[in-house]
Amino acid sequence: MQFEDVIRRLEELANPEATAGMARFGITPKKTYGVRIPDLRRLAKEIGRDHDLAQRLWNAGSRETMILASMIDDPALLTEEQMEAWVRDFDYWEICDQVCQNLFAPSELALKKIHEWSEREEEFVKRAAFAMIAWRAFKDKSASDEFFEQFFPLIERGAQDDRPNVKKAVSWALRQIGKRNLHPNARAIEVAEGIRETGTKSAKWIASDVLGELTSDAVQKRLREKRRR
Repeated sequence: MQFEDVIRRLEELANPEATAGMARFGITPKKTYGVRIPDLRRLAKEIGRDHDLAQRLWNAGSRETMILASMIDDPALLTEEQMEAWVRDFDYWEICDQVCQNLFAPSELALKKIHEWSEREEEFVKRAAFAMIAWRAFKDKSASDEFFEQFFPLIERGAQDDRPNVKKAVSWALRQIGKRNLHPNARAIEVAEGIRETGTKSAKWIASDVLGELTSDAVQKRLREKRRR
């Protein structure tokens, strides 16, 4: 599919009225067609992997072309230069999380960038680090429990950042690790309790968010049943 064909399809799927609804959830792109994520996924499946088209779509600069770019690009072709260029364009949570889910987290560069970006000051660069942790914890069923323990010090440091887009991602990362099975659940609860003891506003919010989910009857029951299978 050519670039012009993609733009024509987005125009056909456009729903300008959806823009107001997105804004209520903090989705604030400078340009949007108002296309739903499921529709973008169907279009991406139709296009298939296309690294060159992904670059052109990203540079087009709309919400839909950028998210679609992350869906059709090839994680195996991703470079650090591209990751650094794209992360600089993150300016609201949805684009950050979609790119991390679709392209960054599955790449071989993810682990290096998680460690690097968790120390960066830019709000959405830092969020990207914890979004990648969350997505790896959710998607990577083959990774060991020990693999995710390396992220606990990053999470503990990140918990001191009171910016909403950072602290929500820190909580998300710790909750996803804690929902893998009973062992990381117990470790994540310990980490959350330690975070709470630091006493900062962001730390207390994160600890409450994490402990409320990880100690819930629903999560504990699911993890016990998972262990028995």
